[in-house]
Amino acid sequence: MTGTDTTPDNSRIRNFCIIAHIDHGKSTLADRLIQKGRLVEDRNFQDQILDNMEIERERGITIKSQAVTIPYTSPGRREYQLNLVDTPGHVDFSYEVSRAISSCEGALLLVDATQGVQAQTLSNMYLALEHNLEIIPVINKIDMAAADIPGTKTQIEKELGLNSEEVLLVSARQGTGVDELFEAIVDRIPPPQGSSAAPLRALIFDCHYDPYRGVIVHLRVFDGRIQKGMKIRFLSNGSEYDVETLGVFKLALLETPELSTGTVGYIIAGIKTVGDVRVGDTVTGAENPCMDPLPGFREVKPVVFSSIYPVDSNDYEELKTGLEKLKLNDASLIYEKDSSAALGFGFRCGFLGLLHLEVIQERLEREFDQSVIFTAPSVKYRFHLRQGGELMVDNPMEYPGEDRIAAAEEPYIRAEIITPAEYLGNIMNLCMEKRGIQTTMSYLDEKRVQLIYDMPLAEVLFDFYDRLKSTSRGYASFDYEITGYKGTELAKLDILLNGKVVDALSQLVFRDRAYDRARVVCERLRDEIPRQQFKIPIQGAIGSQIIARETVNPLRKDVLAKCYGGDITRKRKLLEKQKEGKKRMRMVGDVELPQSAFLAVLKTKDQ
Repeated sequence: MTGTDTTPDNSRIRNFCIIAHIDHGKSTLADRLIQKGRLVEDRNFQDQILDNMEIERERGITIKSQAVTIPYTSPGRREYQLNLVDTPGHVDFSYEVSRAISSCEGALLLVDATQGVQAQTLSNMYLALEHNLEIIPVINKIDMAAADIPGTKTQIEKELGLNSEEVLLVSARQGTGVDELFEAIVDRIPPPQGSSAAPLRALIFDCHYDPYRGVIVHLRVFDGRIQKGMKIRFLSNGSEYDVETLGVFKLALLETPELSTGTVGYIIAGIKTVGDVRVGDTVTGAENPCMDPLPGFREVKPVVFSSIYPVDSNDYEELKTGLEKLKLNDASLIYEKDSSAALGFGFRCGFLGLLHLEVIQERLEREFDQSVIFTAPSVKYRFHLRQGGELMVDNPMEYPGEDRIAAAEEPYIRAEIITPAEYLGNIMNLCMEKRGIQTTMSYLDEKRVQLIYDMPLAEVLFDFYDRLKSTSRGYASFDYEITGYKGTELAKLDILLNGKVVDALSQLVFRDRAYDRARVVCERLRDEIPRQQFKIPIQGAIGSQIIARETVNPLRKDVLAKCYGGDITRKRKLLEKQKEGKKRMRMVGDVELPQSAFLAVLKTKDQ
């Protein structure tokens, strides 16, 4: 297809995505496909060309899904338009993956020849099967010395139920097998269905913000066509816009007069805020609307919550501006104003998961030069009140008090772990320590075991993933989905400094773990708080009950230095006078908590 051919024949279009576990080579394979389609000259090419954020390149992960239209001429001289919708690999962004999958008719299921089938390989395949996609199994990294091609084929047949004879072998790094892959995409993935005469129905699978043109909406047209100047309507909120510009993705945005049935492209319609555009929404014509929206739309809900404060309170306005700009390119970021007696003014934010939180933190520090402090991450708890009614709480400061609570519930996940059998015992101990209840254990083959646990989401927030990787030397894979709420015993842990509660250090914790958590926090604060002229008690408390304590000893002036002899009563009198002075000082003295103390407590992994 050329850029001028604006009404492609449906039989010449193929819409597909690449799905895989993290680090199995999705972005590298996309690079080879783009190079083969000659969308970019070799001198301008760079690795991970679809990953346009610095943090994506550095970590080797895809955070924001991208789309690109690749022209392909088959050996029989037929021209095709291949629409690749790249997907994020991490579980935090699984909703984006599901919307990208529903925009396609086929999927390349990528499996690493050195790692085999892993947790997200399974979950992403089931997601593709739910949307009736044609799946092409592909084994990548066949050039690696540790590649086990026969073993990986056996896993694909046994665990995924796919025909191992249909598996394609590629090396995305070297470009081996890419020509055969192009032919398989054309031959095995069906062309899009739909009627260009029907009312317009298009699915929004992503969007991004351009400071000069507003929101650029990424969509797949299922029925009808979109033309320049057409009035469109978003079915989720009923808002209407006039299409100013539309086109397809050729790395850069290539303008076309219309988008017809089956095509993937973009529209610009003077939309000023990303919040007005919702991933999964259906776009239709305002004058001739469709009757039914496309299935699968739901609101993206945050699952992890944390407060952000500027290190210097004078930087509050800059932090506010930075969050507003981030929100323009990330509609799933939710924030509202918050304040703390210890840290001043800040924002309470909702995230899709811990990786999402880390990405936002790094982007604030890199792109907007902000020095920020994040409070300990929390989940949203559900409280049933004695007077009746329910209360959802994600901030410890909004805890209703034990006298008002009839019952408490916390979110649970279904955690799926695939591990080599030799690490099984250590991983089971880790899951038990994190209050996990094993529901399934099955041997996938003689070397690998699949474990499924019901586990509280709050236990995964701190150090679970890091400890899983260190316990298994990086070989275990982890995937999870939120299943609902279950009853729990919660307590609000307050940290007192010199008898005063430091609100920014308060946490909602599982009651049986409260003592351990309080002890860790008190010990870290003792090491970080500078000594004063008076004794500083650091206490962890549940309600009025103190459950942990550490003390920062005072600096003492040697008041006995001038006493060379004489009666002991004179020395005692001077020491009593010093003691009284320190008591008075402690009553009026205010302990300044240094920023390093917050970082030590809040940024360090839980123990």
